[in-house]
Amino acid sequence: MTAQQAEQAPATWSRTHLAGLRELLSRPLTSYYLVLGCSALLLALGLMMVLSASSIEALQKTGNPFYWFIKQSMSVAIGIPLMWICSRLPQRFFRLAGYPLMGISIIGLLMVIFIGEELLGAQRWIAIGPLSIQPSEPAKLGLVLWGADLLARKARAGRIEWRHLLIPLMPGTAIIAVLVMLGRDLGTTIVLMLIFLALLWVVGAPVRLFGGILGLLVLATVIMIMVEPYRMDRLTGFLKVWENAQGSGFQAAQGQIAMGSGGWFGLGLGSSRQKWDWVPHAESDFIFSILGEELGLMGTLVVVALFGLLGYAGLRIASRTTEPFIRLAAAACVAWIAGQAIVNIGAVIGVFPITGIPLPLVSYGGSALLPTLAALGMLLSFAKREPGAAEALAVRGPGPFARALSWLGLGGRPRR
Repeated sequence: MTAQQAEQAPATWSRTHLAGLRELLSRPLTSYYLVLGCSALLLALGLMMVLSASSIEALQKTGNPFYWFIKQSMSVAIGIPLMWICSRLPQRFFRLAGYPLMGISIIGLLMVIFIGEELLGAQRWIAIGPLSIQPSEPAKLGLVLWGADLLARKARAGRIEWRHLLIPLMPGTAIIAVLVMLGRDLGTTIVLMLIFLALLWVVGAPVRLFGGILGLLVLATVIMIMVEPYRMDRLTGFLKVWENAQGSGFQAAQGQIAMGSGGWFGLGLGSSRQKWDWVPHAESDFIFSILGEELGLMGTLVVVALFGLLGYAGLRIASRTTEPFIRLAAAACVAWIAGQAIVNIGAVIGVFPITGIPLPLVSYGGSALLPTLAALGMLLSFAKREPGAAEALAVRGPGPFARALSWLGLGGRPRR
């Protein structure tokens, strides 16, 4: 090989692989396999981290180190069939399901106000026997479906002027948000507003409308912080973590210690020191800190990349469809799941104040996991309706695993 050929070889290699990646991403089933693969990996990683992060506290409180892991596994055992069922449902089902789901969510949130359990300054749960249900979680899915169908109907009727966008979308969203705020759950309120803003953005609302809504959100957030002393303590702890490391900034400080202790590749799975009664709620709100301690920077980057790919897949589904409902619902799901992941991770690394919302698919909690898996199943259903996807799925072969290998170029050509 001449010197000129040696210089050109890396450039040729890069162009070849970029072309291969571009061809791979342009295939009809790209969105389908990205949603399926990223969801499965995050779910498996979540189960592994829940077991590791919760074992010490579970042993101390229940005598069984697998207590919360078993409960999370039961939620996964229910959620995976739910996701599969949703992946096979038609678009019409999701359009109709939003209305009863919104009604049920409103009833559940009203019950929380009157008979709900209060924990750590927030009133979010209803106890039904041994189960604790958080109605604000299915409310996110309800808002996605109801809002997307509402705006899709207006678009089909040719009445998509921005003045019509707020009626009844804004009052319906406001009812849900106010009920959640009355339960003193600021984190979920932020996620609901992200869904609302995503719907308006996709449908083409003017920038000045966003400015007004964001101003109202900031005002509502300030009021919620001022009326609840513990939120002011959290804000103070966020701004001055190390000055309040033994008080309001304790959880944030311990989470950052866990992240810093992990280094590049972590201490090893199960080897966290901070889960020994140092990081509060290590299995739920701050599971990302334990993940960073045990799997290191590389592990956290993998999680961030998986959420990024999941968001890309959802936006790809939204951009490749001509159906207004699918476009709106897919974009709103991305705003919900990716936005919630950003808020959770940002709180752990100290970029945002602690809001107490879980990391989707990874944190402990069945109330959050089941609606999320239902939403991802819906995205799989939508991905099957992308151009060319139905034909690709109709190709007969040994099974879905073999089709996935074929899609990656690793298997033989499937039989027709």
